[in-house]
Amino acid sequence: MDLNADVGESFGAYTIGDDDAVLGLVTSASVACGFHAGDPVVMTRTVQAAAHRSVTIGAHVGYRDLQGFGRRAMSVAPAELTADVIYQLGALDGIARSLGTSVRYVKAHGALYNSAAADLAVATALVEGVRRFDPALPVLSLPGSAVAKACADAGLRAVGECYADRAYTPGGALVPRTVAGSVIVDRDIVAGRAVAMATAGTVEAIDGTRVAVRADSICVHGDTPGAAALAAAIRNALTEAGVRLRPFV
Repeated sequence: MDLNADVGESFGAYTIGDDDAVLGLVTSASVACGFHAGDPVVMTRTVQAAAHRSVTIGAHVGYRDLQGFGRRAMSVAPAELTADVIYQLGALDGIARSLGTSVRYVKAHGALYNSAAADLAVATALVEGVRRFDPALPVLSLPGSAVAKACADAGLRAVGECYADRAYTPGGALVPRTVAGSVIVDRDIVAGRAVAMATAGTVEAIDGTRVAVRADSICVHGDTPGAAALAAAIRNALTEAGVRLRPFV
């Protein structure tokens, strides 16, 4: 099982998350590309830190929404979204290559992630950007999402992802952040959910029912309060359960 985190989300003088601590615990890092968060200096520093720890680097692409941290729904024309994805991939991969490494996968952020998971038109535009940039790059998404279908249609690899620190609806979608209890910060609960996801392929939904979440990567958000402690709890619990941690690429 892969353990990934969203990182590199600081901007200028503003610090978000404890990336150094988180990067010492995960196997893959989804790095913000400057649209929803991050800037060239932060991107460079984050890629350097990830490469130093042999953490696989992914591009965390989002809507052009710094003020809203990429979590506001936006209506973007398909051609524009495709171009935005290519732009962000080029920026991060350029920095990575200047440091002797490269982008190895793609993951959408926030509102784009949620929109692409449910809307095939958005998913297709997102995947088209990845395909044009490098069709060998896998795309992280919710299992069974519209992104997974768009990847299959375009001949790209879709990798199923699940969330230890987010609540699920009975239908397998993420509970909106505006709903109480949508973000889970209790270490024991998060660790237990991660083990259930990795070993049984299920998780308890917000209504108490169990949902199938068969995936190859577990995510913990770098901006979740206490993210490093959560990542450590997940890593320890998975190791104790006999789950081997390794990148999916």
